[in-house]
Formats: sequence, C-alpha cells, structure tokens
Amino acid sequence: MEDLMENAVNATMDGTAEVPAAFFTSCWFFWFLPACYEYWWDLFVQIDPYMWAGVGTAVTIGISVLGAAWGIFITGSSLVGAAIRAPRIQSKNLISVIFCEAVAIYGVIMAIIMQTKIIDATDGAEPSFFAGYGLFATGLTVGLANLFCGLCVGVTGSSCALADAQNPALFVKILIVEIFGSALGLFGVIIGIIMAGKCTLA
Repeated sequence: MEDLMENAVNATMDGTAEVPAAFFTSCWFFWFLPACYEYWWDLFVQIDPYMWAGVGTAVTIGISVLGAAWGIFITGSSLVGAAIRAPRIQSKNLISVIFCEAVAIYGVIMAIIMQTKIIDATDGAEPSFFAGYGLFATGLTVGLANLFCGLCVGVTGSSCALADAQNPALFVKILIVEIFGSALGLFGVIIGIIMAGKCTLA
C-alpha cells in the first residue's frame, strides 16, 4: 500500500510513467488515498475566488428560475385543464402562479446582493478565498432552497386548482398550505443574506 501511494504521487508529479500506467497509478485514479489529499486541495486553491463567486451568483439565479418555471409548469397545466370543467377557478387560482414567480424574484434579489460583493481587489491585494467559497455556498443554499420551494408551491397549487374545481370550500384551506410552502424560499433568502454579508472579495 505504501508503494502504491508513493507511485500515485510520483507518477502524477514527475510524469515519468507511461500514459496508461500513469493514469492507474496516479492521484487522478486513486484520489481517495491520503497521499493525494494535498494534491486535490492544490487543485481547488488554483481556482480564482472570483470564479467561485461568479458561479455562485449564476447558480442562485439559474436554479431559482428553474424552480419557478417547474412550479408554474405543474400548477399552470392543472389550472388550465381544470378550468375547462369549472371556468370560475381561472382568476383566483392565478395566485398559485404568482407564488411560483416569487421564487424567481427571490433568486434575482440574492443575485443582486451577491453581485455587490464582487469587487476588484485594490492596491495589489489578493482576493479572499473565504469570500469566494462563501458566495459559492450562498448561491447553492439559495438556489436549492428556491428549487424545492418552487416544486412545493407548484404541486400544492396544482392540487389547489383541482380541489377548487370540485369543491370551492377547499380553496382557502389549501391556499394556507401553499403559503407555508412559499415561505420555504424566504428561509433560504434569509440565510443567504446572512452568509453573503460576511463575504467581501476585496
């Protein structure tokens, strides 16, 4: 095992082994060996913090819009279908679509906040890796929270439209459940604001 770990490092660093042998005895293949941990950490350190921050911002808006679109697709298709049998549900059930659209707005707000944190380092100062990783984590947190929030609101809104078409008395009851589902995205935004508040690249 010690010889294998030594080969894993040497074949990667000096490049003396043949290509097929180098792959199967290098840290690219045996990435889980303790001797290769430092190698993989160096790989992530070489990525510019501005890259992490930019990807985090893109993930925030991208996944949030995906959640909103998915929710609108689910609730909108049920609303249109149920409205054929009960046209009266068309107007008041549009609130479900509005709740889904709010998920995308959460992502836009967080992307704007995160973008204000991405500023050029002055006086030759090095950008903060803490801020880069922090903004990336912020993007994942807000994006995934909004994705699942959009799915939750979409499924609940779809059920609300179908239930309202059968029994109008159920609309308010299911709408309350939908409001609680919509609050899930706000939780992600609140945590994202706190996380982003501690991150400044310059």
